[in-house]
Parts: sequence; C-alpha cells; structure tokens
Amino acid sequence: MSNKTLPTKASVRKFVDGIEHPTRRSDARNLLVLFKKITGENPVMWGESIAGFGQNHYKYESAREDDMPMTGFSPRKANLALYVMDGFKDRDALLTKLGKHKTSVACLYINKLADIDETILSKLIEKSYKHMKLFYPDSL
Repeated sequence: MSNKTLPTKASVRKFVDGIEHPTRRSDARNLLVLFKKITGENPVMWGESIAGFGQNHYKYESAREDDMPMTGFSPRKANLALYVMDGFKDRDALLTKLGKHKTSVACLYINKLADIDETILSKLIEKSYKHMKLFYPDSL
C-alpha cells in the first residue's frame, strides 16, 4: 500500500489563483512566499490540493515506504491546513503565542492569516522544516 498523495506536475500558481474565496486566495499567495523564503524550496503540488516544499522518503517498521512533502499547506474551504510537524523544541511555547488555531500531530489549522502572529508562524515553519531535515537527512 502506498501514499495516494503524490507530487504532480500541476501548477501551484494556477491552483492558488483558482481559489474562490478572496481571503483564502490572498492568504495562500502569502503562504507561498513565506514557505519558499523559509525553506528555499520551490512549491510542488501534491495531489490536487497541497502545496508542498521539499520531499522526504520514509520507511515504517513494517517495511512500507512512502514520500511526503517536508512542509507545506492546503487551503481548504473550512481553514488553512499547514503541515508543521510535532517533535521539535519550543513548539508548544510558540503555539501559545501564535493566536487563534487548532492542531493535530502534523497539522496546524488556522482560519486566516489575520488571526495569527506571522512572525511566530514563520518560526514554527522554520523549526519544523529543520527538524524534518534532521530526522530525514537523505531526503530530496
């Protein structure tokens, strides 16, 4: 069994420009700039709705292997889902300063960028990306 969400050749810019809601579209454009600045990576579409930055290959103990973006985001109808992994120092402290959000192990959900402190968001993305690079040193 493999991951159904794979990198594609689709245009990230076209995807973002096609977002109906004007605030979500503007936020997605700003996130493209922010993620590229932090990671130094060009965005790649993963599946139909994820703008990913970087790529890592991982293996489970069961011998299953998959690929996923190091970090990225998906502008969903209900919120912006940012793929910011857990497990790095200061994550919880930074989240308390972020502003209005929800989390899961690998996702940070925000309604709009205006609800959060973008400086804190930048630190979360940077620390998560660096953590992933250390955890997956052979990544692409």
